Amino acid sequence: MARWGEWGWYPKSSPRRAEGGIKAANKRGQFGESWWAKRWIDVLESFHIGSRLTRGRSYARQGQVLSVLVDKGRVTSKVQGSRPRPYEVEISVKPLPAKEWAKFVEAISSQAIFAAKLLAGEMPRDIESAFRDQGLSLFPSSLRDIETDCSCPDWSNPCKHIAAVYYLLGEEFDRDPFLIFRLRGMGRDEIAEALGNIKGPDEPEEKLEPSPLAVEGFWTQPGAITGRFEMTAPAMDAAIVRRLGRLPFWAGEPEMTEALAPVYQAASRRALSWSSGEAKS
Repeated sequence: MARWGEWGWYPKSSPRRAEGGIKAANKRGQFGESWWAKRWIDVLESFHIGSRLTRGRSYARQGQVLSVLVDKGRVTSKVQGSRPRPYEVEISVKPLPAKEWAKFVEAISSQAIFAAKLLAGEMPRDIESAFRDQGLSLFPSSLRDIETDCSCPDWSNPCKHIAAVYYLLGEEFDRDPFLIFRLRGMGRDEIAEALGNIKGPDEPEEKLEPSPLAVEGFWTQPGAITGRFEMTAPAMDAAIVRRLGRLPFWAGEPEMTEALAPVYQAASRRALSWSSGEAKS
């Protein structure tokens, strides 16, 4: 079977096997569990690119996407296709101007629940209503708000390579809902700082007391530690790493938490052996 591309007819191809690619955690069914991730996927599916969506999902699950870099208003990626050199993919989302972000921050600062959840790193369920009240949109509202490009010869835009990156972004939105804020021009820390800097009309300036701890002596102990203590193995290996969740666009095999679990197990055994006096320091 052949297809029409930018330079004429070309045979249907299969992607080269990619080494060390980013594999989607989703293995079947629809991508995106949260409402904001699904909203992003809805934007992709509104392009009506047919079978390219299916192939894009396969590319995302097979690990054909080699890298994904997210910056304000722009995503760049490399996707391994049928040619030796990976294709260059770029997705551009129209950032909101600074004055519009200022309107949004001022509006939600008066709504305690929105401000509290954002400062706690959570995405409020009705956050879109706060944008709409200011005549704004958090998610791209039309195809004019988003541009895509790929170096492959496929005439369709978006193509399956772009679709694969789209799906991985949607999956990442589940882990980090503030990624959509970053794409629209404002990161999580900037939003938190802007909310923290807004004070009510009668709110006095807060004066912070100096910390009694000195950086120079933080890691020093003034005297010997006395008393008895008992060390036990943790109930769960790599608990801190597991709590942090998946790293963004992790390309390793196996997952990072599974890869680090044996290291934590060995460290626990060593610590227990040392505390009991069985091991030499």
